[in-house]
This record gives sequence, structure tokens and C-alpha cells, in this order.
Amino acid sequence: MTTHAPRAAQSVTLPGTLDEAVAALTAMPAAVPVAGGTDLMAAVNKGLLRPAGLVGLGRINEIRGWQYQDGHALLGAGLTHARMGRPDFAALIPALAAAARAAGPPQIRNAGTLGGNIATAAPTGDALPVLAALEADLVVAGPAGRREIPVTHLLAGRELLAPGELIGFVRVPLLHAPQVFLKATGRTGPGRATASAAVVLDPARRGVRCAVGAIAPMPLRPLEAERWIASLIDWDGDRGLAPEALHAFGEYVAAACVPDSPNGEPLPPAVLHLRRTVAALARRALGRALA
Repeated sequence: MTTHAPRAAQSVTLPGTLDEAVAALTAMPAAVPVAGGTDLMAAVNKGLLRPAGLVGLGRINEIRGWQYQDGHALLGAGLTHARMGRPDFAALIPALAAAARAAGPPQIRNAGTLGGNIATAAPTGDALPVLAALEADLVVAGPAGRREIPVTHLLAGRELLAPGELIGFVRVPLLHAPQVFLKATGRTGPGRATASAAVVLDPARRGVRCAVGAIAPMPLRPLEAERWIASLIDWDGDRGLAPEALHAFGEYVAAACVPDSPNGEPLPPAVLHLRRTVAALARRALGRALA
């Protein structure tokens, strides 16, 4: 019996700026950008990926913080989950901070980054339903300059990164309103989500935004359920809802995200359990946001 160690990348480049990283990727299209490497290196160790080169993003300071811009927060793609979980960030975007704190054990949170969570686009990525509910945009840097695309367009495959392009920043609207992220896992403690839900209130537009993650290749937005529940909220009063309305909202979201069988056959027990989980997460998230 013999063992085969993963073949090392042929070259490693460590740029100091975002423009230098774009230039490095343009010069070597087969190279792969890497920040925390929590997903990339796992794929390399399993023999699923053999990058011809690596472009390390760890020295690019401009993408490791955030700034305010026209009522938005411009978040660097290099922000780690650990950094986003701190109180000062939580005061800015509470749901994203909650997702970051739930992203896994400390070694994952210390290394994993916001941009990596988006670029990997794993269905269980905790930040993804939050970004979908917030209707965030990506600032993509490439050889032709910088452009903005909705994060959901990238996750749905409607727009893809061109050769040499990188996710530089995430542009998130600052709603200054309650927002909640909850997730269910298959075990106690940090783990991959079996289902997750983000609920964001938008009082200026008198709207409710909800996104459900982990149950489909990309986060799902139950738009009809959002509009229905928003019409029941007294936006000029205490914003309270009767328990029956909260329960109905959860069921509405669950039915939209985990629909009935098209041929009318009963859903398998595992799917019914998933639907109940989604209903509970949506109901609790909205209840906490309104409270």
C-alpha cells in the first residue's frame, strides 16, 4: 500500500494590494486565490483540487476592514468570521455577526473570510442567507476595473467572475433596524447548518426580508410570505404580531421553500422534518426581530 501526498502548487504569489492580486491572476489564469483556505485546502487535501498556482490574499490590508459609504457599509472580502463576530461589528450588522459567530469552531472562524464564504458558495455558508436578506452587492475587481453585482446573481450563476476577477468588497445597506440569524445543525455545538434563516426588518420601506439557507444550492427568498407578513405589521406602532400570525408566517415560508410533491404524493419523513425546521426558524427569527 502506498500513500500519495497532494502535489504542491507550482507557484505562490503574495501581492500587497488588490490591483497586484488582479495582475497576478491575469498573468496566471490557472492560479487560485486563497485567503483563509478553510475550504480550498480541504479540497486540496482530499485530492479534489490541484491548483497550478496560488495567489495569497492575506497581505492585502485594504480588504481586511470596513468603511462607511453613502448609507452602506463597505466590507472587505478579507474580513474573518472572528472579526465580524466582535461587538463593534455586531452593532453595525447584527445578523451577519451572528452568522459569523456560528460559522464553526475557533480555528475556522479565525481563518475563514467573508469573501471566501461567498466565492465557495457552499449551500451551508452561514453568511449567504444574511447577505441575500440584506440584498448586498459585491464589488468585483478585475483587469477592466471594478464593477458591482448583486450577491444573489453570483450565487445563482446569473453572473460569474471573469478570468482575473476577485471579490474585493461587499456593499451592505445599513438599515438600523432589528435583524436575526438562526440555524439548525445536526449536532450540539458549532456545525454545518441543516437549515438556516435570516430575517431583516426594513422600516423605511415597511418591509420584511427573509432568506432561508442550507436547503438548496443558494439562499431562497419567500417573497410572497415577506409581502404578506409586512402588510400585517403596525409599522407606526409597537410592530407586534399575534402568535397565530407568527405561526402562519413560519408555515408560509416553509411551504414556499420546501414545497409539496408535484404529483401529490406525501413528502418523505425527512423532508417533512426539514419543512418543520424551516417553519420554526422563520417563526422564531421574525418573533425575535419584532421583539
